[in-house]
Amino acid sequence: MKAPAPLPRALDLIGNTPLVRLAGPSEAAGCNIYGKCEFANPGGSVKDRAALWIIRDAEARGELKPGGTIVEGTAGNTGIGIALVANALGYKTIIVMPDNQAREKMDTLRALGAQLVLVPPTKFANPGHFVHTSRRLAEETEGAIWANQFDNIANRRAHIDSTAPELWDQLEGRIDGFTCAAGTGGTIAGVGLGLKEKDENVRIALTDPHGAALYNYYANGELSSEGSSVAEGIGQGRITANLDGAPIDTQFRISDEEGLTWVARLLKEEGLCLGLSSGINVAGAVALGRQLVADGRTDARVATILCDSGFRYLSTIFNAQWLRDKGLPVFDWLRD
Repeated sequence: MKAPAPLPRALDLIGNTPLVRLAGPSEAAGCNIYGKCEFANPGGSVKDRAALWIIRDAEARGELKPGGTIVEGTAGNTGIGIALVANALGYKTIIVMPDNQAREKMDTLRALGAQLVLVPPTKFANPGHFVHTSRRLAEETEGAIWANQFDNIANRRAHIDSTAPELWDQLEGRIDGFTCAAGTGGTIAGVGLGLKEKDENVRIALTDPHGAALYNYYANGELSSEGSSVAEGIGQGRITANLDGAPIDTQFRISDEEGLTWVARLLKEEGLCLGLSSGINVAGAVALGRQLVADGRTDARVATILCDSGFRYLSTIFNAQWLRDKGLPVFDWLRD
């Protein structure tokens, strides 16, 4: 296989990630399941795309000036992406995070030179929520902009412009279904809109963790939730600007236990070390694949997002005591 040509600059490493067929999920679904390897982005997650598009959009609108500061509230991955892009372009970064997120993300942000502000986790209606705190900090900081990843549609534009056409090309114009979870909604909405532009028959499915309200919204028209999830960066209780108009055809609710089953299988059977959000996405892709097969599409192709690496969660889902404390099953190889 011919190696890709050299890239002119490091920021061009964002996007054009590999797509891999997942053997175990494909067998379980009875059709072909593919994972988009977003952990291959330089910041290690799918959020690098949104970070680049949000910053470039702010520059184009004249809002972000040379030497300025980018402020954002995040579960971690968007902050990491913003910090890397900001470093490359000469900006400073202030990141606000809930203090219950993985320690590895906090350490990474500090290592990248971001100013990290930790706040207690709370409901969105609380003014102390990390999103509201980041907005206030942006207003109070001279020369700063607020990235506003939840309601800044440059986020979903990243996936309309890049992720969707990449998937279309990689699958040679034949993709039957796409699914992933929603955090900001940028990925599911952007990829969905981008793929529907190519083929309106592509089935777009939301894969929602327990504790989020979108499953009930798309199934029953009501924003309501049940249960809870320890997955970071996914799960939403409102219709963000990025989610508004998302072409969701069907929806699945996936438990942490089912997501962790796929995290374990993909690691032990296929050599992929992934985070829980990826495991939940894969479980949703299997469910979507089975649905398409039941509809007679036995050769269906379904794609999902492998959001980030499991190495970002060594202190959480790959820590036996942490799993026990959360009432979750411990991976066999961690029990001793």
